Amino acid sequence: MPQRHGPVTGGLGTGGRIRRRGRAVAVTVATLLLIGGLALAAALGFGSGGMTGERPPDASRPSSPPPPPWDRRPASVAAVGDSITQGFDACSLLADCARVSWVTGTDSAVRSIAERLVDDHPSRHSWNFAVSGSVMADLPRQMERAARKRPELVTVLAGANDACRPTAGQMTSVADFRAGFRTALRTLHEARPKTQVYVASVPNLKRLWAQGRNEKWAKRVWGLGICQSMLRDPQSDAPADRERRQQVHERVLAYNSALEEECGRYLRCRYDGGAVFRYRFTKTELSRWDWFHPSRTGQRKLAELAYRGITARYWKRPG
Repeated sequence: MPQRHGPVTGGLGTGGRIRRRGRAVAVTVATLLLIGGLALAAALGFGSGGMTGERPPDASRPSSPPPPPWDRRPASVAAVGDSITQGFDACSLLADCARVSWVTGTDSAVRSIAERLVDDHPSRHSWNFAVSGSVMADLPRQMERAARKRPELVTVLAGANDACRPTAGQMTSVADFRAGFRTALRTLHEARPKTQVYVASVPNLKRLWAQGRNEKWAKRVWGLGICQSMLRDPQSDAPADRERRQQVHERVLAYNSALEEECGRYLRCRYDGGAVFRYRFTKTELSRWDWFHPSRTGQRKLAELAYRGITARYWKRPG
């Protein structure tokens, strides 16, 4: 009979208790490693919904995030909007001058968006559907015409005429402005869902007033009826006139908020972040005919601002 070494309690000696504890620790460690491994596998996308350890065919290595749906070098461009995009009063009094348009112009001094972006015959692959005097309610029809050309990019600069009315009370409501822009974007998206849209902000009309209020020619030509909601009695500091100008200014701010929010609903739409609104147009960048519309130099500045936004690698989306 083998010699016993100490008492037996419950069938386990001291050595047995140590071995049992060792096995318990090992099991615990193995369990933790297994749980950790499964969690890591789930985080990496392995498995097929359960704990089978299966891997989908395309999960052999982590995939890079898809590129944003924005082409920084579109091969064709169309423009919609109002008199600014038609180059009104940039070359002569009370006349469009499309050759200096910031989007589709051919004047080398302007270097339009088409000239900067389109490599193959810019004039053949760019179209200007902007109409002088148009308001946001006219934009859906312009978008419809633009869509027929199948452009890769459409630029939008509209809204100044919605604020520039005979009186502040006649300005387009924010709700109607938003509805018109929403319809315009939907019109284009339904016809050409892959077409990109670049939206310029409405200019700061109050700053334009401040720029020309003391110019004799500006006061004279403004008196003929240009943007009376903002420019009537340009030198008056009467409370009613200050309140009127502020009302127009706040409406422009609300328009720009609507542009940003509605544009933000589409992956292929970029709002300029207020770049045009913030820009301080100088005297040489305003028309010498009306001190309101951009001159040829001002059209070049609009093209520069838009080019930066269109070709930016990264773009912060609203929200």
